[in-house]
Amino acid sequence: MVVINSIEKGIVIDHIKAGLGAKILNYLDIDTEKHSVAFLMNASSGKYGKKDVIKIDKVIDVDLAVLGLIDPDCTVNIIEDHIISKKIKPEMPKKVTNVIRCKNPRCVTSVEANAPHIFHLINEQNREYRCEYCDDIVSMKGDNVNEIVHKKWIGNQSAK
Repeated sequence: MVVINSIEKGIVIDHIKAGLGAKILNYLDIDTEKHSVAFLMNASSGKYGKKDVIKIDKVIDVDLAVLGLIDPDCTVNIIEDHIISKKIKPEMPKKVTNVIRCKNPRCVTSVEANAPHIFHLINEQNREYRCEYCDDIVSMKGDNVNEIVHKKWIGNQSAK
C-alpha cells in the first residue's frame, strides 16, 4: 500500500484522466529538486475507473491555465493549513501560445524557429483550435494530447 501524507500548503490536481498525469507534470515544469511532488498513476476512481493524481508541496503559483486544454475534467485543489481552501475546475483557454505545435509543414512556424505557436479556440465542444498563421485546425479530443508540447519547447528549439 502506498501512503502519501497530506500537505500543509500546495496543490493537488485530482481526477486527471489516466495517462495524462505525466503530460501535465511535464507541462507544469516543477523543480523537483526544490519541491516534493507525489505522482500517482492509475489510481482507483469511482467516477472514472482509473485516474492520475499530482500532489505538489509548497507550490501554489504555477500556470494552471492550460490544464483545461490538457484535461478539462481534472480538478485543482489549493491546499492551505492542510485543508482545501479553493477548488478550481479548469476551463479551456480561448488562446494558447507555445502550448500546441502546428504540424502544417507550410506554416510559418515550421520555417521560422522563433515564431510563436498561437492557437485560438474555435469549437469548445470538439476541443478544436485554429493556428493563427495558417488556419490549420488541431483537435484536442481523443488521443491528440500529444500535440501539446513542453512548456519550454520554444526555448529548447532555439537552443539547438
